[in-house]
Amino acid sequence: MELLIVVMIVGVVYTLAISNFQKMEEKSNSLTLATLKEYLQGIPHERSVKFLCLDSCASCDIFVDDEKQKDLEGVFDGFLDNSIKVYRYEASFGVFEQEKEVYFNEEDVEEDVCFSYTVDKKGVGEQVFVEYKNSVYDFSQYLEKVTKFDSIEEAVKAKETLLDKVLK
Repeated sequence: MELLIVVMIVGVVYTLAISNFQKMEEKSNSLTLATLKEYLQGIPHERSVKFLCLDSCASCDIFVDDEKQKDLEGVFDGFLDNSIKVYRYEASFGVFEQEKEVYFNEEDVEEDVCFSYTVDKKGVGEQVFVEYKNSVYDFSQYLEKVTKFDSIEEAVKAKETLLDKVLK
């Protein structure tokens, strides 16, 4: 009887673990640039969650509190390509393309960063515009979802209109 109870408990735990893994996999399959910010905000963390793409965006990984998530390794490979461009907007200077970062991997080897996006412990993400495949995604609003535009000019105009409303 005891053995039967142990087998049932192991079966229930196994079923729960598999269903949670399948849910995470389904979520990652529906991940797009428009949903990236919300996806990262939904991951429990103490300091920050970072989405990092290296090797001309061939491999992308998630780091939670500076630790690579081994269970999601390879899930996001091919999510982006190296045509992606990241812009910052400064009210005084306008829009300018962000310089590429460098990442030092576990073996202390320098790698070029194709794309990275970080959300801090309060859920606030980096304030950037991301241009990819003829669309521009506005990650700059704190409490809003990512907004999609047709061009960088359209995104900047929307940002300036919002700033004008706030300043009046």
